[in-house]
Amino acid sequence: MIHIGLTGWGDHTSLYGKNTSSQNKLFEYAGYFPTVEVDASFYAVQSVHNAETWVRKTPDSFQFIVKAYQGMTGHNREDTPYSSNEEMFSAFIDSLVPYRKAGKLAMVLFQFPPWFDCTKGNVQYLRACRKKMGDIPRALEFRHQSWFEPKYREGTLRFMKEENWIHSICDEPQVKPGSVPTVLEVGGEEKVLIRLHGRNHYGWQQNNNPNWREVRYLYRYNTVELKEWAENIRQLEKICRDIYVVFNNNSGGDAADNGKELIKLLNIEYTNLAPRQLDLF
Repeated sequence: MIHIGLTGWGDHTSLYGKNTSSQNKLFEYAGYFPTVEVDASFYAVQSVHNAETWVRKTPDSFQFIVKAYQGMTGHNREDTPYSSNEEMFSAFIDSLVPYRKAGKLAMVLFQFPPWFDCTKGNVQYLRACRKKMGDIPRALEFRHQSWFEPKYREGTLRFMKEENWIHSICDEPQVKPGSVPTVLEVGGEEKVLIRLHGRNHYGWQQNNNPNWREVRYLYRYNTVELKEWAENIRQLEKICRDIYVVFNNNSGGDAADNGKELIKLLNIEYTNLAPRQLDLF
């Protein structure tokens, strides 16, 4: 099955009106898309109460992609509120209980920073992450091109299969070394993740800009580009059971429109979405 969604549900004005309360946005979002990426969990381990609320506001078949806390992936350059890695991982795993009980956890996304390169020490850290997470599905996304350099590419893909990592395939500008190429390979036959970050080459390099997040993801995929991805998804569908696609080009409000267009291009009709409010005409 192909699951198409967005990275977050809070700022997509094309899905709901400006007066829609924050409490109702996820419910309305679930009237259009069957999956979403939880980005808030990257900045802080979320409470069980939050997860229970989000689970309750979505249909039974809805799926969450929960982003790993930044301390787990080496993004956090400040002190974490945890005394050890074990305590940090344990708190994060506890926060996943409501999703798992409801059968709504698609995967946890481990997105590593641009300075996490292909070294023996980092490979060992990935093995340790896998061990700590147990049987929880885990997706792996790199931001350093060394993992897919010719001398490491096959080893990286083999490692993901052996360690049972879901491959997070990226579409992003090619800015060495802080980006990765699009590698249309799966880590296993069950699940694969595709994250579409946009192709704003100029914006991708604005690391010193205080508004770099808004600039980096300011991009709208055109129909030709989306048709190319539709074909890629159809090819992956032949070798993988569940394909999750999330649009992260959300700085200018383009992600929702691109997601809806890709659903049409793939001729998908989701039948288990949340009920939408009827239009006046």
